[in-house]
Amino acid sequence: MHALKYDGWRAAADGMADRMARVAWPIDVVQERTALVPVPLSSARARERGFNQSELLARALASRWRIPVWTDVVARSRNTETQTRLGSSDRLRNVAGAFDVSPSVSNRLRGAHLVLVDDVVTTAATLNACAESLVQDGARIISYVTFGRARSASDRPLS
Repeated sequence: MHALKYDGWRAAADGMADRMARVAWPIDVVQERTALVPVPLSSARARERGFNQSELLARALASRWRIPVWTDVVARSRNTETQTRLGSSDRLRNVAGAFDVSPSVSNRLRGAHLVLVDDVVTTAATLNACAESLVQDGARIISYVTFGRARSASDRPLS
């Protein structure tokens, strides 16, 4: 994950997506998924990295699940601080209201079941903020898929 996100190892996305594609979804979800929507980066972060790791993962998943990737439906409306150094409540405040849906896509969103794609989930603050914008603009169901989950304080220690 670190190599993809911070060291630019874009080729890692394919193997990560291969593992993500193994998620066992209920058949109704598989049949009604409309599109994959990668969590967008701010324009500053996209320039800095040169790519969006969530979009790379979504594109690799799309070929496996045979559904489209919609990169034009949601955008960051403002730059946000990196979530990596923030606590739970600070993460929520950081991304609150940070996503906008393009008015030109509301017809496409109406009734859609979208799968938000991100690299890792910690508190789900980013995914939830993104999903909230999509639902407000007409999406019916939002599912999430991520490659990893950050350890939680309630996780049992590895033995």
